[in-house]
Amino acid sequence: MKQPRSHLVRELVEIIVLTLLIFFLIRLVVQTYQVDGQSMEPSLNANQYVLINKVAYIFKAPERGDVIVFHYPRDPRVDYIKRIIGLPGDTVRIDSTHVWVNDKLLDEKAYISAPVNPFAKIWKVPPGQYFVLGDNRPVSDDSRYWDYVPKANIIGKAVLVYWPVNKWQFINTHSDTFAGVGNQ
Repeated sequence: MKQPRSHLVRELVEIIVLTLLIFFLIRLVVQTYQVDGQSMEPSLNANQYVLINKVAYIFKAPERGDVIVFHYPRDPRVDYIKRIIGLPGDTVRIDSTHVWVNDKLLDEKAYISAPVNPFAKIWKVPPGQYFVLGDNRPVSDDSRYWDYVPKANIIGKAVLVYWPVNKWQFINTHSDTFAGVGNQ
């Protein structure tokens, strides 16, 4: 009589341990993030949930157009979500309505809400840093105001909107917008 009961307890413990192990392994690879605010509209809306690939940049560097979640450089307790525009070594130039990367004018109509920049400026992206912009330029707090995101601050690449279910979609990196932008 005692043997079946101990067998059941052992199986329950094994199931619990295996479940916890799987949970922690998944948390090492993926993370969820709730979009807060309007800075990524129309691509992402407030209160949508996205899946973050935390291992995307282990074997491959971030690319222009990737939407990333990162620790805000001025307060690492706060996480932001933005689109990478400039890579290390790039020169990013803006005027009131346009963005150039390495002297190539970007055609951003596919993903920005409005081509608005508050000032004209040129940035030379330092090694190990990334220049990011929100898709909703009129309201986005981004690299135009506080410069760069260190690679160490990047949590991962946003890959999928999974909530609400009727808005399920893979996140578009708009790689065609950045085609032909060479390195400097």
